Amino acid sequence: MAVEQPTPAMAGGDQTRIHDIGYRGYDGPRLGRAYARRSLYSQSLRGSYGLGRSVKSKVLPMLLFAVMCVPAAIIVAVAVATKAHELQVSYTRYAIMMQAVISLYVAAQAPQSVSRDLRFKTVPLYFSRPIETADYVRAKFAALASAIFILTAAPLLVMYVGALLSKLGFAHQTKEFAEGLVSVALLSLLFAGIALVVAAVTPRRGFGIAAVIAVLIISYGAVSTLQAIAYAQNNTGAVPWIGLFSPVTLIDGVQSAFLGATPRNPGAVSPSTGQGVVYVLVVLGLIAASYGLLIRRYKKVGL
Repeated sequence: MAVEQPTPAMAGGDQTRIHDIGYRGYDGPRLGRAYARRSLYSQSLRGSYGLGRSVKSKVLPMLLFAVMCVPAAIIVAVAVATKAHELQVSYTRYAIMMQAVISLYVAAQAPQSVSRDLRFKTVPLYFSRPIETADYVRAKFAALASAIFILTAAPLLVMYVGALLSKLGFAHQTKEFAEGLVSVALLSLLFAGIALVVAAVTPRRGFGIAAVIAVLIISYGAVSTLQAIAYAQNNTGAVPWIGLFSPVTLIDGVQSAFLGATPRNPGAVSPSTGQGVVYVLVVLGLIAASYGLLIRRYKKVGL
C-alpha cells in the first residue's frame, strides 16, 4: 500500500488517496533447515578452494593442491621408469610427509570459513533463518573436513591409478590405498575440528592463521624434538607417549599401530597395541571435543 502526498495542485483541500499496488505475502515452498544446512555446506566447501570468489582467492588453495599432487605424480613416474615392484612412498606415509603443506592450507582456510562471519557479524543473520547453532557448526565442520580430505586423498588417487597402470599388484595396492584413505579421513576430521576451534576464537583472520600454524606446525616441531631427545637418551618407551601431544604425530601413531605404516618419529618406534588404542581414543576425543567447543562458542554469538 502507498499513500500519495498532496501536490500544489491539491492545495485547495485534502485530496490524499490510497492506492492498492499489489503487495502480497510469499506463498512459495519453504525448504527448511536441511536445505539451508546443505547450502551452507556446499558454499563453504566451494569457498575453501576459492570457487565463486575472486581470482585472488583461488590462487593459494589451488597452488597448494598442485603442490600436494605433483610429488605423487613424480613418485608414479619414477616407479614406471625404474620398473619398480612397489611405490617409493607408501599411501599412509604421504600425508605425514606433506604435513607442512596440509597445515598451511588448513591455516589459510579455517579462518576464511568462520572468522569473516564473526568479523562482519553475519552469524546472527544465519540464525535468523530456519537454521540453528548445531546446523551452522555441522555445515562448517563438514565443509572444511571435506576440503582437507579432497586435498589429501587426491594425490593418493594419483598414486593408486599410476600404480595400477604400472601393473603393480591390484590387491596389494587396493589394500594400501584403502588404508591411506582411512588415515587421511581421520586427519581431515582432526585438523578441521582443531583449526575451526582456534579460528573461531578471534574475528581477526591474521590472528587465526597464526594461531592455527602454531597449533599444527609448531607443535609438530616441538614434539619431534622431544622425541629425538628421548630416543638419543635410549628412552624409546617414551617416544610414542610424547607423540600424543601433536595432531600430526597423533595420526602417525594411529596409522603405525593399526594401518601398517612405518612411523615417522626418530628411530621409527612403533606404538604398542595398547598405546595405539590410546592414540585412537585421543583422536576421537579431540574430534568430539572440538565439535562441543564449537557448539558452545556459537551459542554465545550475537547475544
